[in-house]
Amino acid sequence: MTTGASRASAVQPSRWLRLVWIVPAVLVALALVALVAHGLRTVGPIESFLRSYPGVSTHAAATPIGVPAWLAWQHGLNAFFILFVIRTGWQVRTTKRPNIFWTRTNTGLFRTKNPPIRITLDLWQHIVFDTLWLVNGIVFYVLLFATGQWLKVVPTNWDVLPNALSAGLQYASLNWPADNGWAHYNALQLLSYFVVIFIAAPVALVTGLRMSPGLSARFRRLDRVFPLPVARKLHSAVLIFFVAFILVHVTLVLTTGARANLNNMYAARNDDGWTGVWIFVGSLLLMAAVWIGARPLVVRAVAARSGRIIHRKR
Repeated sequence: MTTGASRASAVQPSRWLRLVWIVPAVLVALALVALVAHGLRTVGPIESFLRSYPGVSTHAAATPIGVPAWLAWQHGLNAFFILFVIRTGWQVRTTKRPNIFWTRTNTGLFRTKNPPIRITLDLWQHIVFDTLWLVNGIVFYVLLFATGQWLKVVPTNWDVLPNALSAGLQYASLNWPADNGWAHYNALQLLSYFVVIFIAAPVALVTGLRMSPGLSARFRRLDRVFPLPVARKLHSAVLIFFVAFILVHVTLVLTTGARANLNNMYAARNDDGWTGVWIFVGSLLLMAAVWIGARPLVVRAVAARSGRIIHRKR
């Protein structure tokens, strides 16, 4: 007789086999895209279009040159926080029957009129990293506008659209567009960063607040203007967008002049030295250490310092 465990073990390999086929399928699709894009570049009208719009849009004369040190630090901190925002968000989404919960203690500075709400330990982690990401983001916004760096990530001319299309075609054909991130980004980079900073991040924040247990339970009137299922779908869509952006961003950073790019981003230097590389490697080691160290036992001990841990009754 076939047991449930043996049936599960028989099904599991087939699922992994389907996943294994994703990688070669994606590679084949990318190769086809590159071939088609390369062929399109030889077509007369498209060739003329690329000459007229090389991929860099018109930028304001006041656009600052260079990467300040604060921006390099902000980039590194944001990469760290967003990694664990995504990780904990995925844990919240995929854990079917959590066994450990956290609730605040309604005493001292934490005393409120509303009773404490119980949340899963995964959600507690997610909220912690969300809060750190939010604080870092507020500092980023303030410095971005205080130093004029916003001019590097906000379109100021409509020619950004045809230039972004041109840059996209050049990337797709594996013939990289002219790149000088130290001075200004190409049009596709500019639009991508604008969407990340001023659209995706605020949507993630608003939908996350809408989904928070305290808000959704105490403000039922929001269900009419901003239903909870809509917030969940938007939040999931933003998660997928961030993952896709990070994969493409990291790939292009490493394939379009890794040392110079990493020096710009992590060391605030305009050369192809190794300083930025070593800072980047150090940040990866730190991420790996926190990833490995964030075990349930450790997280539970940290969470217990700010509230009460509750175990599900079996």
